[in-house]
Amino acid sequence: EVRLVESGGGLVQSGGSLRLSCAASGFTFSGATMRWVRQAPGKGLEWVLGINSGGASTIYADSVKGRFTIAGDNAKNTLYLQMNSLKPEDTAVYYCMWGATSGQGTQVTVSS
Repeated sequence: EVRLVESGGGLVQSGGSLRLSCAASGFTFSGATMRWVRQAPGKGLEWVLGINSGGASTIYADSVKGRFTIAGDNAKNTLYLQMNSLKPEDTAVYYCMWGATSGQGTQVTVSS
């Protein structure tokens, strides 16, 4: 069974940092194409960052350029999203995804 479990969200002040984790199981994580997406209150799903089988990252949301980075740890079957210089507009539920499968999400709230 494929399972993705996000963690690391919370309440942080504007300008702060958080690191989200996504523990993956049920598939071969090494070499998998993964991505982080988010959903802000009252808005649709927004792709944020992706990482391909070769470890190269793709920025989907221009608003996070220079602030967010994506990385994977194959030894731990874990995907990370490092978020720096957070802004109130980054407030959302963040999900990691493998194909069409996502976890339950983790809430990130940035206060001004």
